[in-house]
Amino acid sequence: MLQIALGLFFSSLVLCALGTALVRRYSAHIGLIDQPGLRKVHQTPIARSGGIAIFWAIAIPLLIGIAAAGLFTRQPLEHLLPQSVRMYLPGLAAHRLLALWLLICTLGIHVVGLMDDRKAMAAMPKLVWQLLIAAALVGGGECIETGGFRVLTFLDHMFPGGALVSAAASVVWIVVLTNAFNFMDNMDGLSAGVAAICGALFFIAALQTHQWFICGLLLLYVGAATGFLFHNFPPAKIFMGDGGSMVLGFFLSALTIRTTFYAGHGRWYAVLMPLLVAAVPLYDFIVVCLLRLHRGRSPFLGDTNHFSHRLTRHGFSKRGAVLVIYAVTLASGLSAPLLAKANGFEAALIGAQCLSILTIVGILERLGDHVQ
Repeated sequence: MLQIALGLFFSSLVLCALGTALVRRYSAHIGLIDQPGLRKVHQTPIARSGGIAIFWAIAIPLLIGIAAAGLFTRQPLEHLLPQSVRMYLPGLAAHRLLALWLLICTLGIHVVGLMDDRKAMAAMPKLVWQLLIAAALVGGGECIETGGFRVLTFLDHMFPGGALVSAAASVVWIVVLTNAFNFMDNMDGLSAGVAAICGALFFIAALQTHQWFICGLLLLYVGAATGFLFHNFPPAKIFMGDGGSMVLGFFLSALTIRTTFYAGHGRWYAVLMPLLVAAVPLYDFIVVCLLRLHRGRSPFLGDTNHFSHRLTRHGFSKRGAVLVIYAVTLASGLSAPLLAKANGFEAALIGAQCLSILTIVGILERLGDHVQ
């Protein structure tokens, strides 16, 4: 088990680290260069093609795993593998169609992000594409397996149309988390680092419930995000662009849907675990959108009022601000995997801990005149 886990993690980490170095060399040739500007924190042109490396660092090992599952589950070949590996093949084979569909839809969101990186798209067409791809993931997943990529599936039997409400909620969750990580990509190393932390916390939750296939996908995800940080931690040599940040949010949102957090104990509040783990990117997304709407701006029109920007205006260096947000993300989500085994009182304490941390963040954000 440990060998498989390390193999998955380091395979995507190495692929992303090497792939990022490669795509960086050719960014100018494919028109993926981020020029300095009013809302930019960099002073010189920087490649923003890192999303290509992130996507393929997840996709290549996953495609190999899907192909291997189909090949080695055949009777003559399955005995070529050690028992420690062979025991996981049935689970991998059972989920390979869902995994392939997830990868296809992630490729779709990746292409939309690359199109936006190459030539800025208007907010509405970009949002429409996100909604269409999220709906395709949910609808296609339903064709493969009932509740394949739907949250709140218990609504199916509660009232007529419950499945449609579940599907709509799933699409909204996917689009919100996709944009939350897209919004977090406003400072060197921020989105990738927060994604790695959130992915690691979700991995702990999936590990507790023995969801090995989800664990494997999360290890690929965390490995890719970590590998990118070798080039993106401040000061960054390359940016991930929307082609990377939207992939991180989209892929993680799908995995949170697939993960069964309540572990069969009937503790309904365990389904809130993703909200606690992703509390910081969700908080930043909601607050920034509200601020922009309050000032009569489009919520998708960028500015410098993110939590990271406010920290730098309070005197933190860019690296210091990023490290603070890493710490806050970890602190707010660290207890979240315990929800699956917590009683009601313990769950209330975990929720109160997360809210207390976000309250401190809110107070820090509002010190002084900093809105721009």
